[in-house]
Amino acid sequence: MGVEIRESPVSDADFEEMQTFVHDYLAASVEAEDEGGRMRWYPWHSAEYRFNHIMNVVELSADIAREEGANADVTRVAALFHDIAKLEADQDVHAEEGARIAREYLTTRCDYPQSFVDEVCAAVRDHSYQGDLSNLPLETQCLIEADLLDKVGANGTALMLLRMGYESRTHMDASEMVGRVLERGHDAAERVESDTAESIVHQRLKRVRWFREWLEMEVAEMGETEGDVVPDVPAEMDADD
Repeated sequence: MGVEIRESPVSDADFEEMQTFVHDYLAASVEAEDEGGRMRWYPWHSAEYRFNHIMNVVELSADIAREEGANADVTRVAALFHDIAKLEADQDVHAEEGARIAREYLTTRCDYPQSFVDEVCAAVRDHSYQGDLSNLPLETQCLIEADLLDKVGANGTALMLLRMGYESRTHMDASEMVGRVLERGHDAAERVESDTAESIVHQRLKRVRWFREWLEMEVAEMGETEGDVVPDVPAEMDADD
């Protein structure tokens, strides 16, 4: 790991304008659909949740990039656009569509070097890559790691518990639902490459383990009485949140 100092081509004002554009684009994606859009009845598929997720990934990816010596501007701009098409495009093409939107914005509203635009768009396009992260540019790797990290830890746990209410489950199912966050965390730990992301994922896993242990201690007796059979969450929901 080495830290390289680069002059930032993205001003605070430029980045704020990009944030506003992404926020408004997500809101418009929902408003344009008469029936509320794909799975919009789940709050984490709303424009508000999607923008919050994006900003979490922006912060995480920029932190990782700075620690690992990647171009933090490429990484954070790519993070800002990575899910912009999530609410209007199918899951398997949202990355490519997001890259198209990012390129159009960066070439028509900004004056950045072509190399910068190309790197940002490549990271957006490849952020759903499922292979070995070491095969990717460092900026793309940082983005993917941050995207994985936002689904584990306290935030991922809160979202999983929120899901219980929408599926008419009781607190008796909480331990198993939190267990799914741990599974995601273990998967993330196996995929991340950077020392920074590895440190973060293990910190978050530790906190989730503690929380599940407390849950099991407090509801164990009720669990033995009531039973602990939990219906499966549809795969589409797990893959798409």
